[in-house]
Amino acid sequence: MTDVFGHEQVVFCADRQSGLRAIIAVYNTALGPALGGTRFYPYESEEAALADVLNLSKGMAYKNALAGLDLGGGKAVIIGDPAKDKTEALLRAYGRFVESLGGRYITACDVGTYSEDMDIVARESRFVTGRTVAHGGAGDSSVLTSFGVFQGMRASAQQVYGTPSLRGRRVGVEGVGKVGHRLVDLLIEDGASVVVCDVSEQAVERVRRKHPSVDVVDSVTELTSADIDVYAPCALGGSLDDDTVARLRARIVCGAANNQLAHAGVEKQLEERGILYAPDYVVNSGGVIQVADEIQGFSMERARAKAAQIFDTTLKIFGIAAEEGVPPAVAADRLAERRMSEVGRLRAIWLGR
Repeated sequence: MTDVFGHEQVVFCADRQSGLRAIIAVYNTALGPALGGTRFYPYESEEAALADVLNLSKGMAYKNALAGLDLGGGKAVIIGDPAKDKTEALLRAYGRFVESLGGRYITACDVGTYSEDMDIVARESRFVTGRTVAHGGAGDSSVLTSFGVFQGMRASAQQVYGTPSLRGRRVGVEGVGKVGHRLVDLLIEDGASVVVCDVSEQAVERVRRKHPSVDVVDSVTELTSADIDVYAPCALGGSLDDDTVARLRARIVCGAANNQLAHAGVEKQLEERGILYAPDYVVNSGGVIQVADEIQGFSMERARAKAAQIFDTTLKIFGIAAEEGVPPAVAADRLAERRMSEVGRLRAIWLGR
């Protein structure tokens, strides 16, 4: 399976006493150590966990490349229910495995893990980011994730409407959790009208308390069928399938969710329908920019300035797509692969160290 994805290294980790079962996947280190978060999730099987970590780690390589980071791509998954199985011993055992890779892989937060967990992992490993502010970390990475998605959305509006403002546009946000609710804040501030949906009533109520003008629909189907200008998937991956694309009325798709395209070919369907797709791993890279900044001593001002460049990167990808006659998703892949190849080959120049 790893031959299909082209990974450099896949490590299976187990500690029977703490109950740890984890997989660390290093996709590519051409640009530097592989950075990517640790997902703690109750996978149905080890095979399902492996498929997820291989896919996610490859995505991180492309994301880090287009974010302009000198970092490769990796990811880790811990198999289990974080609400029941997460313990200090398990996290520290996991930290030992991260440390054993000698810096080839740098971990951070993801679904099911938080900055406080990274503080525990860091008691056993030097190669941890996404730590709490109290420990010199960046804290909640959703701050710059949402900011970056907003920059990508502004670039998309510039491409479609000739202005980077969302004022007067109607945006449908699927998922108003850690990232989605912050994105709503930015959209309302910019003058957009917003309609949301989420499986969590508490998440929806939090948004409505802060922004009473926000409309709510009961399902993703209702949201994607609505008269909206922009569709922002900010929940689980795979939201853009054949049915969704067929009924979508928005002219722009730009959101925070990872792996939004349900299968190969969806990007072409979007283009055929005249819907501009802002590649997910480009616009949602603000979070990794935020945690990567910890490596040199965290500065929110510096990280925010770098995340603001997502606007220019997104426009560049649209330009390449138009010039080469390909969908933006293909243009983004080509640009990422070009940087990994052109910069990665410099490692062949011997420094005599």
